[in-house]
Amino acid sequence: MRPRDVAIPIAPDRPRECTWITDIHAGAPMHLSADNLIDLDRYPIATPGPLRDAILEEVRHALDLRGCAVLKGFLSPAGIAAAVAEADGVADKGHRSYSRTNAYFTAEDASLPETDPRRRFFDRSNAFIPADNFRSDGALRTIFDSEGFDAFIRDCLQEPEDRFFRYADPLADVIVNAAWEGNGFPWHFDTNNFTVTLALQNAECGGSFDYVPMIRDNEDEHFDEVSKVLDGTSDRVISLELEPGDLQLFKGRYSLHRVAPLEGSTPRYVAIFSYVG
Repeated sequence: MRPRDVAIPIAPDRPRECTWITDIHAGAPMHLSADNLIDLDRYPIATPGPLRDAILEEVRHALDLRGCAVLKGFLSPAGIAAAVAEADGVADKGHRSYSRTNAYFTAEDASLPETDPRRRFFDRSNAFIPADNFRSDGALRTIFDSEGFDAFIRDCLQEPEDRFFRYADPLADVIVNAAWEGNGFPWHFDTNNFTVTLALQNAECGGSFDYVPMIRDNEDEHFDEVSKVLDGTSDRVISLELEPGDLQLFKGRYSLHRVAPLEGSTPRYVAIFSYVG
């Protein structure tokens, strides 16, 4: 049986009113706050209590089980609209890169057997919109700076307070990954222990988040299992269809993962909130 993704539908969906999305797209100035960007009724990140505790328990269980947790509908519809409008407004500022890489971001090593996954290289292309393009009073920084957000993420990851900090790089603390038709991330491992991302907009087709949890460890790279994934013969691949507004916590150092190639004229936007130890 194919494993299913782990998502966190903590509270049932409720009707949500949004009277100012049209105004955002029309360019009218709006006061942005956590109250209208984040669904705080569903995810009371700054309010101690049984609901927050239940969310933390579910997230931690998902991270322990598969290294991935998705908080569905973390943003309100208004929050999604505001964040997408902000990304659209600076999409032309993205730094585009094109390369060929293996899953380990290492150079070609001809001394290895040709079947070794470290000798399997794939095209990689995408664009990152640097953090200095996002205003302090814009949607993304309002979300990032909202009361309790950092502490909530830290509690989800169970990181000690003295080893959990925002990334201080002014170009990379809050960025948006923008990808267009043909773009995608081939299979790879992260160099950091975890990532915190917020899905904002999907392409018209493609772009699933595919991963194999804990395929390697500190003792063994399990190259044979990695090769099966690269060959398309592994039965361990989990495929996530993230929706706009979903907050994802992912431990990618030991979990092989990719973003499938995109199709259509609509760009895929994913915000990345950066933390370091």
